[in-house]
Amino acid sequence: MQKTTNVQQLVRASLIIALGMVLPMFFHIFGKDAGAVFLPMHIPILIGGFILNPMYALLTGLITPLLSHFFMGMPAFPFVYVMMFELGTYGLFVSLLYNKTKIGVYPSLIVAMIIGRIVNITGIYTIIHMIMRKPFNLKIVAAGLFIKGLPGIVIQLIFIPLVIYAIKRSLISGVESRGY
Repeated sequence: MQKTTNVQQLVRASLIIALGMVLPMFFHIFGKDAGAVFLPMHIPILIGGFILNPMYALLTGLITPLLSHFFMGMPAFPFVYVMMFELGTYGLFVSLLYNKTKIGVYPSLIVAMIIGRIVNITGIYTIIHMIMRKPFNLKIVAAGLFIKGLPGIVIQLIFIPLVIYAIKRSLISGVESRGY
């Protein structure tokens, strides 16, 4: 994406945070577990990684679950902290890979999703096993992340690249129409 000012980054980040708080509310209409199935908070954060610089993308991923927890009660304590680091990782790595190293949309998205899930597993291990002193079962956690969340992963892999390509087309046509 083209170079943007701090004000533009702040406006974009604010929009991403707002979407990250509103979108999960819509999905929770479909049931209590809809968040874990459709992963609605992930969508705006991943999109944000493509349109924000790494610092704003990281901060957006960290702030969104925390604000959602305080205002909406979800994600629940203590797993809100796991989501903060997972979503921060998504935003940071998508932004670094796509905007700084200039690899494509799909590789940036897939690599960030994998690294974010590793961060999630590490966070859950830390909370369950190290802090709560309960047994940790990697198969159960991985099944929750990859099998239960498969509809959300599919949505992310289809929807997010379409949105990014639409944004790119919009920015290009906007520049052309202004005669730059």
